[in-house]
Amino acid sequence: MNRDLVPLIGWGTVALAVLIALIAYKKVLRLFGLFIVPEDSVAIVTKKFVLFGSHRTLPDGRIIALRGEAGIQADTLAPGLHWWLWPWQYSIALQRFVVLPEGTIGIVEAKDGAPIAVGRVLGKRVACDSFQNARAFLATGGERGPQLAVIPPGSYRINTALFSIRSCPAIEIPADKIGIVETMEGVPLSTGSGDIAGPVIEGHNSFQDAQAFVDHRGRKGLQEEVLLPGRYFINPKFAQVEVVDMTVVPIAQVGVVISYVGSLGEDVTGAAFKHGNMVVKGQRGVWVDPLDPGKYPINHRTTKIELVPTANVVLNWATGKTEAHKLDERLSSITVRSQDGFTFNLDVSQIIHIPRNAAPKVIARFGSMANLVTQVLEPTIGNYFRNAAQKSDVIDFLKERVNRQSEARAAITAALSEYDVGAVDTLIGDIVPPEALMKTLTDRKLAEQERVTYDTQRAAQEVRKQLAQAQAQADTQPQVVNAERQVEIATFDAQTKIRRAEGDARSKQINAEVDARVLLLVGEAEGKKVTAVGNAEAEVLKRKGEAINPGNYATIEVARALAGSGMKLVPDVVAGGGAGNGGTLVDVLLAQLITAKKPGA
Repeated sequence: MNRDLVPLIGWGTVALAVLIALIAYKKVLRLFGLFIVPEDSVAIVTKKFVLFGSHRTLPDGRIIALRGEAGIQADTLAPGLHWWLWPWQYSIALQRFVVLPEGTIGIVEAKDGAPIAVGRVLGKRVACDSFQNARAFLATGGERGPQLAVIPPGSYRINTALFSIRSCPAIEIPADKIGIVETMEGVPLSTGSGDIAGPVIEGHNSFQDAQAFVDHRGRKGLQEEVLLPGRYFINPKFAQVEVVDMTVVPIAQVGVVISYVGSLGEDVTGAAFKHGNMVVKGQRGVWVDPLDPGKYPINHRTTKIELVPTANVVLNWATGKTEAHKLDERLSSITVRSQDGFTFNLDVSQIIHIPRNAAPKVIARFGSMANLVTQVLEPTIGNYFRNAAQKSDVIDFLKERVNRQSEARAAITAALSEYDVGAVDTLIGDIVPPEALMKTLTDRKLAEQERVTYDTQRAAQEVRKQLAQAQAQADTQPQVVNAERQVEIATFDAQTKIRRAEGDARSKQINAEVDARVLLLVGEAEGKKVTAVGNAEAEVLKRKGEAINPGNYATIEVARALAGSGMKLVPDVVAGGGAGNGGTLVDVLLAQLITAKKPGA
């Protein structure tokens, strides 16, 4: 044998011996009426027989013994050592604790107890320490069958011979959701009052305390009260919960509340409004105050919310065209007949507006926005345009489109105001005249367009001709400009020369005038000088003459002058002679002067 196996075999033998010893020990203990219950279990005791006493057998219909009768005992054995449990009289079965994890609850059904009262489906709650005290349950009137009470999460020592426990998850309601509750226990709804749901009952902790709900005469069936987001330990045999979305009222809309539960309220609209009743919040009927945009925990099975847009709404009477609100998805193009017997289609768009405070009146009158469209807007607008078309022929209707649109706006505004609906605008869209008429109009228009085209082409040719002329002018313009410039330069040069000549003439004139003035002044000065000199010389001569003979003085002066001039005093030829002596010296000198002054001398 392998030596490595020897230790293992040794330890296995020891463990087996210990196990056998324990079994034998328990057997031995049982022989002496002792029984050990583990710490995670309870012991369910069954008495096999009773030798003495008046209570030897169970009463009819009972399966759990309360007074020591033979059978399953109500009391269980807690963990520990118990005496006097002889094996020939008692059989003992171990049962582990009932453990309910977090997020679950225990649904209980009792196998013994008093019969459930008539009209009830669940056994009433009794004080029995969460079904851990079977004796207290049976002794205080606990009822056989499914129980109203549930067991919350935890560990429990429960006699499973009396109670069967089934775990189920707690009810979780997420954010933005609500729970609509319908109970299977309670007082039946009154058939004569028209109630469809039970009123709100206080004190039952959101249906988690089913006994309190029943004790306060809660109604069986649909409930007005809803559960908000959270976790609830509700007995599914007592109440069913439907998780639904909260009611959302979008931006630019209001929610008109139509309540089918509550007290019968008094109409607050007055005698003038004869189309429906409106009540205050909490009463049955149409609430006079609508819900503004937001999220609301409203029970959609007891209350209806009609959304009414408070922004402008566009409705299209056009085949195949619809807006996002889908109120006009069943509307189509309006077919009309003209005065001249033609049938044609036209598209119309109507813009409406419903004020916030008028929204409940619209719903009270029509029930919904869809009914408003089908019962008022569709016939009103359709009939108006049919009547308008019969008053004119097709061509005039087309030509007077703008006027028709203005007239339609005024007439439809007046008609809709009676229904608390504001008409913002009426717009005529596409108009589809008869095909034959359209062909005639198209041919006529084509002819007109051809004429316009010809006129345009002719005008284009004229413009082209003018353009060519302008281009030719533009091409010769540099030469013209150059010639004009040359003319301007020549003119400027001529003017310059003329002005220069005029300047020269003027200059010469001025110079001549100046020279003449100078000569005049010089002459005058010379004259004055000569005069002065002459006068002086004359004065000298006069004085000399007074001293010399006058005739000799003249001869002397002449001779002096001749001597100073360089003239020959003795002539080469003496011309002429006097009478007898050949002439005087004076004569000779005069003759010499005459000879000297002759031309060519």
